[in-house]
Amino acid sequence: MGEPILVTGMGIVSAIGLDCAETLQSLRAGKTGIGALRYLKTIHQEFPVGEVQLSTNEMAQRLNIPDCQPRTRTSLMGMMALDQALRHAQLSDADRSKAIFVSGTTVGGMDMSEQFYMDFLHNDLHNDYISQHDCGACTESIADHFGPFASVSTLSTACSSAANAIINGANAIREGSCEIAVVGGSECLTKIHLNGFNSLMILDQNQCRPFDEMRAGLNLGEGAAFLVIESEASALRRGVSPVAVLEGYGNACDAYHQTASSPDGEGAFLSMKQALADAGLTPADIDYVNAHGTGTLNNDVSESQAMFRLFGPKVPPVSSTKSFTGHTTSASGSIEAVICILALQEQFLPLNLGWKHQMPDGITPVTDQHPSRPLKHVLCNSFGFGGNDSSLVFGLTTEHSVARGSSSLATTKSPVSKPLFITSAAQISIQRGLSEEWMDSPILYDEPYVRSLDIDYKQWLSPAESRRMGKLLKRALVTSLSAMQQSGVEHPDAVITGTGLGCMENTEIMLMHLWAEGEQNCKPTPFMQSTHNTISSLVSIHTHSHGYNATYAHKGASFDCALEDAWLQMQLGRINVALVGGQDEMTPNYFGMLCKTSTLGNPSQIAGETAVSLMLSADSTPDAMCKLTYFKRCYCPTPNFLSHIAAEIGNVDAVMTSVSGSATLSSESILETSRLFPDTPLMQFKNIFGESFTAYGLGVYATANILQKQRYPETMLIPGFRHPSECRRILVLNQVGGKDYTFTLLESL
Repeated sequence: MGEPILVTGMGIVSAIGLDCAETLQSLRAGKTGIGALRYLKTIHQEFPVGEVQLSTNEMAQRLNIPDCQPRTRTSLMGMMALDQALRHAQLSDADRSKAIFVSGTTVGGMDMSEQFYMDFLHNDLHNDYISQHDCGACTESIADHFGPFASVSTLSTACSSAANAIINGANAIREGSCEIAVVGGSECLTKIHLNGFNSLMILDQNQCRPFDEMRAGLNLGEGAAFLVIESEASALRRGVSPVAVLEGYGNACDAYHQTASSPDGEGAFLSMKQALADAGLTPADIDYVNAHGTGTLNNDVSESQAMFRLFGPKVPPVSSTKSFTGHTTSASGSIEAVICILALQEQFLPLNLGWKHQMPDGITPVTDQHPSRPLKHVLCNSFGFGGNDSSLVFGLTTEHSVARGSSSLATTKSPVSKPLFITSAAQISIQRGLSEEWMDSPILYDEPYVRSLDIDYKQWLSPAESRRMGKLLKRALVTSLSAMQQSGVEHPDAVITGTGLGCMENTEIMLMHLWAEGEQNCKPTPFMQSTHNTISSLVSIHTHSHGYNATYAHKGASFDCALEDAWLQMQLGRINVALVGGQDEMTPNYFGMLCKTSTLGNPSQIAGETAVSLMLSADSTPDAMCKLTYFKRCYCPTPNFLSHIAAEIGNVDAVMTSVSGSATLSSESILETSRLFPDTPLMQFKNIFGESFTAYGLGVYATANILQKQRYPETMLIPGFRHPSECRRILVLNQVGGKDYTFTLLESL
């Protein structure tokens, strides 16, 4: 049973209201927000949706954002919801600067990319929006509107993204690395995912009817919601009263199919069971379940079976509020978390609109708002593609959670980190794949753009499997299988992936189809494989691993976020063995776009591709590569804060830098690193492996090999600095855009 986490603020924007008060009013009145399309420009007017009732320009005006500033609908909705949450929690600028911000999104800035994609390729009319495409850019836009947070991360696990953001923030608080986390998600409607869901044939042309025998699919929606969660010590010190308690949470992988849920709801059953155990509750303690309840034929049967397995014949009141808001995809976990808290506060049961006919093998949903007993504990489910299933338990505030003057609440624990161990690693990149030849005879390139050197996949994948997968999926799966094989691990406790862009080739197939052929006959495979968490779920499905599953998509810190998640959970003892990967591809079109933004295209840079997988263990093994003894991420840190981190780390034998291309002594990142670690040898890895959103994973991989083999490759030493004399302690430092910093200290065994 974990430490309860207090919810001290919340904000929400959806089709049924622009704040908590409007949302509550719509819920109590049984007023749906699902209706005819108004703002999304699409030919598919036959599909009702749950749109936020403001245009993009109207949102920008409310937020005082000038027309000249690039903005996406996802980021604007996120700003509106976040503003409410920060005000509700009475979070000062000083408090916010120490809080972490974790957001979930899959669409990101796709609403503008699908409008301007041909401009990105053929002219310079809308270049500002190229850098707004990815999920991490959306999260940073939301965060930066209010000022710096201590760290910023983006989860992208499709429809469970926001729920997983809440879980990640809660883990950080429990571990002691922060006291306050601002967590949730934002997602707008786009033609890409409207047509993608249509290609799966799961959209209803009428208002959705979750758990009804006559259900015909889901209605898409959009919106955003954020919660401010914090430790009891923090709430006591700030003098704020909680609105609810996050009592427990769970995440599991169904490991069944990329888009369908298993008939017995294994993943859903496991995530709910974990959440109850984490909260120290029994099934009989749950007074209401806010179901994932999409209204699709598959989900509602699977989720019903999972609930019957957990609760037996006495299933508590259940409803799906997607009949109010539509399915808000990545934002649904936090939107429905706010709805659950409103239900707790006001002591009512949200209705399951549209239900009339009993499913033979399904639950009977709520049709009466009046609970038969007081609501004390509610369960909130969010399930994503690939079987990424997450459950949250919220409870009423108790005497304990709002105690004043209790000595046990006066201070927050100081985390004492225990070392982790990298037991194996594998890569496929612009160097020879599944090999360490780069240490002695690296392939050196003088061109700006290089694609990965693919291996012969026949020994790893069947011809049928290989045909179904894009290149990145093959690389990710094979490096994962190789790392697992080296460590002798069949089923890791967690599969955690970082990817800045996911399967970009499939995203481009979708975009080109919309431009060349219009919105008719979009194919389901490119849509399914374009979702970021396809990679993590593929590994879990292939290996039948039902453990924790997460995907981070935060620009050049994507792998860093994945590694941080594993670090937090191992420190807490929630997992023991984790497969952590960094996976990205660089298509010719996207390379050309990044050159327009000056992100790439410098003659000294190499744009590469990354597929790297590490096995991490909380326990040492005889043949482990090295140990990980220190980890910290920070966002927009002050020079004094960076100096404090350097002092915590102490003397190191070398610093592996993330400088892009051939390092020069005058480069800003080299000068900053030299100031932080004076008279310390500096090294580089991107001159060998190239630049990508998850290249940092290759830096950690390379450093682990150096420590294991106890030698430094000459090509990685930066001229002008003395050569390292030992291979005992090496810091791997990532600097992204002068804003996002990651410090990973690896040591020899």
